[in-house]
Amino acid sequence: MRPSLPASRRLFPTFVLMSHTTLQQPKADREVAAKLGLLSEEYDRICILLEREPNFTELSIYSVMWSEHCSYKNSIMWLKTLPKDGPGVLAKAGEENAGLVDVGDGWACAFKIESHNHPSAVEPYQGAATGVGGINRDIFTMGARPVAILNSLRFGNPADARTQWLIKGIVKGIGDYGNAFGVPTVGGETFFAPCYQQNPLVNAMSVGLVKVGKTLSAVATGVGNPVFIVGSATGKDGIHGATFASADLTENSADDIPSVQVGDPFQEKLLLEATLELVETGAVVGMQDMGAAGITCSTSEMSAKGEHGMDVWLDKVPTRQANMQPFEILLSESQERMLVVVKKGEEEKVQAVFAKWDIHCAQIGVVKPGGTLRYFYHEELVAEVPAESLVLGGGAPVYERSFREPEYIKQSLAFDPTKVPVPSDLKQVAADLLMFPNLASKSWITEQYDSMVGTATLTTNLPNDAALINLKGTERALGMTVDCNPRYVHAHPETGTAIAVAEAARNLVCSGAKPLGVTNCLNFGNPYNPEVYWQFVGAIKGMSRACKAFHTPVTGGNVSFYNQYTEQGNTLPVFPTPTIGMVGLVHNKKNIKGLNFKTEGDCIILIGKASDDLCSSEYLNSWHNITQSPPPAFSLEDETALCTALEQALETLPISSVHDCSDGGLWLALLEKSLPSSLGFSIRLAPGFRPDGFFFGEAQGRVVISCPQNNSEEITAWFTKQGLENRILGEVTSGAIVVDGTSWGSLNEFRTIWKKGLAQYLPSEG
Repeated sequence: MRPSLPASRRLFPTFVLMSHTTLQQPKADREVAAKLGLLSEEYDRICILLEREPNFTELSIYSVMWSEHCSYKNSIMWLKTLPKDGPGVLAKAGEENAGLVDVGDGWACAFKIESHNHPSAVEPYQGAATGVGGINRDIFTMGARPVAILNSLRFGNPADARTQWLIKGIVKGIGDYGNAFGVPTVGGETFFAPCYQQNPLVNAMSVGLVKVGKTLSAVATGVGNPVFIVGSATGKDGIHGATFASADLTENSADDIPSVQVGDPFQEKLLLEATLELVETGAVVGMQDMGAAGITCSTSEMSAKGEHGMDVWLDKVPTRQANMQPFEILLSESQERMLVVVKKGEEEKVQAVFAKWDIHCAQIGVVKPGGTLRYFYHEELVAEVPAESLVLGGGAPVYERSFREPEYIKQSLAFDPTKVPVPSDLKQVAADLLMFPNLASKSWITEQYDSMVGTATLTTNLPNDAALINLKGTERALGMTVDCNPRYVHAHPETGTAIAVAEAARNLVCSGAKPLGVTNCLNFGNPYNPEVYWQFVGAIKGMSRACKAFHTPVTGGNVSFYNQYTEQGNTLPVFPTPTIGMVGLVHNKKNIKGLNFKTEGDCIILIGKASDDLCSSEYLNSWHNITQSPPPAFSLEDETALCTALEQALETLPISSVHDCSDGGLWLALLEKSLPSSLGFSIRLAPGFRPDGFFFGEAQGRVVISCPQNNSEEITAWFTKQGLENRILGEVTSGAIVVDGTSWGSLNEFRTIWKKGLAQYLPSEG
């Protein structure tokens, strides 16, 4: 018996829908729905919404649109609690394809981060490449020109052959696509942990610029307005890709390679230029990228947002494979495609632009009154659904999942640092740490990316904690970063995520930028696991608290659940990994100091509380093999006070360099300040603290600056007046490393070790 709801609870009582279709279709029932990833109660809900049973094509439409990847059905309740308002926000979370913030002089910055985890796990090159392509389309579909790409990568053990295959494919996919597309890859992070062995994480962020008032919206309005598909022809790649992204990876996931899209960066470059030229014609009503769920997603979301319907003729869609079925055309996630709603009567303007760039441009539909989507194939109606019933905020289901604290949290909190032995040879420990992939040089990866294309990157030759893009003709620059230490988040999701936000803000401020806004990529395990959902809820709470403290509203992002791995027959989640993408604005490029030491003899000063906290450090985890401990020492109040003071200090004080102290502790911060200019350091560790904790611990809220010796008293007195603890550590040397009066040798000895740490596992021709 078909389920029903009282009329007062029906979401769409006014729609008159078809009773059947005339095209022969595969069987559609509850069993088929389950195979497509729909829950039994969701099948019932579809029957209620349609007031009949769906056919196979309609069931396929709901399966992708109600997948976690598209509907956020298990996360939206908590996502809505994140702060969204800010003085410079021009497009809030959920309003457009990407966030938008004002950067002055009539310009706005569009930015967003998204995941492409599961495709990259089964086909690393195309999975990563199309992740880069998709996030860039989100930016230029709004009318903004992408100016920078960043990425955040997570892998398993680099000594493992499969991990090496994943690293090589993913890095090459990112590099090949970004380099050919002509947008610089300016920053990122790479983290290694055993939990990512089977399920790597590939998060890509794009940042673009657009004139305020020149943006396009993803909306369909105006009865009779034609609907065009533009870009590449449609193939069978990526069918049910959204569903694939919303399921656990298994040993059979390689069988799902048809769900992985195939990218063409040269076609995307043409599409970019054509799109920006199209904006100038004034002929466009709305435009949206065809990402997850392809034509299905773009037609439904644009129609629902515009409170209109569409008639769509699938046989008019340019295809590159013969005999594609209607559901295949609808669900294909072939890349480099967009849907454009055009003002009626101005079709020739649009066609002329795409003809100039030799890009497919075909009218496949028309905007209709009401809210119904009707899909035709050779004049036969194959599906008819209310657009609103498909989308987030409309008829898509919303769930409140149960959650509970995992047992390991109590075990972590029981960590006793006094039981950790103090090593007798700090120099050997320091050298060993540089061999661990998380602290070693990532140059094997970064050298495959073109960071200089576009000639606006300021941080290739002047390294900073955040990437900087020059706003030519002004005194300003854009700052951007991606940050997350998943070990901290796993130790305590709320605190660990707040640390990720704080580190992103600290990186921007150290680079001379004021933080403006956040985009996030939330990578977690299965949301139906109460312990995983507890991690997710905690992460949202920590992000909300920290973003409010830094006045950085969350403008959008992506949720990626079902990131899992199998161990001894058990399915386990990866570390909770809420990657934070943050943008900021440098108001005066004179405030950009660089992180590297500048002059021999300069004074080295630690700003922030001295600490010997060992918790969740790379040193504790990798050198002592202690994997359970709380997050490192962290105070949100101290972090905001540090950033506020540092913003003022970089404007007014004679500071030569500034670098945050995070992964690898004070040791790695000093080494990273030394390497670019081949200058060393001579320091003394703080008395009263255990030396390994002071040097290798990762307590937060600290930065290391350098300044001329004759300005050191002025600077320390100023920070003291601001209520910030500070300590003179020592001075810059010509290349020697000296700790507590003992020579550790030359910087070049440690450079050699640092360069080898990751590269030893990867081919030299990388």
